[in-house]
Amino acid sequence: MTIHSCNRQGKATPLAAAEDSLARLDERLAKSPIREGWIARTHFTDAAACLWLEGALVHLDDFVLHDAGMDVRAPTFELTRAHAVLRTRRRIAEAKPDWALSAAGLAGLLGRGGQCDREDGSGDGEEEGDDALDMDGDGAAETAEPLRLTPPDDQLADVFAAVDAAIAQADRTLAGDIATQARRPPERHPLVYDLDWDEEERLDAWRAVIDQTRTLPPTLAAAIAADAWSAIEPLQHTPWIGRLLAASVLRQRGKTRSHLACLHDGLKAIPRERRRPRDSAGRLAVGLEAIAAAAAAGLKEHDRWLMARTLLTRKLDGRRSTSRLPALLEYVLTRPIVSAGMIAAELKITPRAAQDLVAELGLREATGRGRYRAWGIL
Repeated sequence: MTIHSCNRQGKATPLAAAEDSLARLDERLAKSPIREGWIARTHFTDAAACLWLEGALVHLDDFVLHDAGMDVRAPTFELTRAHAVLRTRRRIAEAKPDWALSAAGLAGLLGRGGQCDREDGSGDGEEEGDDALDMDGDGAAETAEPLRLTPPDDQLADVFAAVDAAIAQADRTLAGDIATQARRPPERHPLVYDLDWDEEERLDAWRAVIDQTRTLPPTLAAAIAADAWSAIEPLQHTPWIGRLLAASVLRQRGKTRSHLACLHDGLKAIPRERRRPRDSAGRLAVGLEAIAAAAAAGLKEHDRWLMARTLLTRKLDGRRSTSRLPALLEYVLTRPIVSAGMIAAELKITPRAAQDLVAELGLREATGRGRYRAWGIL
């Protein structure tokens, strides 16, 4: 894929729409009183949309309860995968804008943080050994030496010196073996992984594409990053991380300073038959449309949740200063749904008191299930 293919006729309109929609949403969120709640809720919806694009259905109510550790049934494989996407989104959103695309960030997201630290020199085996020895915190271990007995004659002194030298050599050999094993990548089973799949080489190729987009508009660079990840396929088993890294491109370039774009949710709004054109120019146009759709949907949801918060805030007038209703309102804005157990754990009250607060606030019941009840601002 070449960068020049993005300059063909027909890209100006999707590009302008994506740039404008993202700018409007980010500006609205920058001064919004529900910004943190909006971000927390969209983490869930984008992670569920990621699994939806792969053909797996994850119910938001089960998803939220699983994240809170209050599952009503054994979690499914799809649910655990969605939770992995959720944790990755949170990690990227809470870090610095340029962290995810850095060498340390990519290593951390791909589960190679320890290896990267050792390559950078921050995890040297000898330093770890010194820290492990200094357990008392008084620096005594730094000057500690092997126990030496006063030899009765020179012959025994030579024997003790030889023993000390052998022990020191063994310690150095063991330390070198441990460091070598730590730097060595874990072995992969051929039934699970393609051993000829060179992930490092593919990641380098993807980074090269990212470097070529430095002078392009941020949204176009993000669309190219997502399309290049799908084409190159650096990782065998986590293809979904590509769009999260594409959203990180928008943060790194300063286009989305107040949120992490929901590219999975935006692509979900594109009809399936138009989602994967064969030509690269068409795929870039679809990527830009997905960015614009995600921003437009995010702006719409923000205004709806803000209006709901304004209406519910009126019910707080005249309440005591010790009332838990304001805390409940702020908490319910951060989750698609909340159960009595979740409210009780968050507000440090009983489940019965949580249900009473829900009734006073007038939240809508979301699940309609008999086994458990949950409410939310839908």
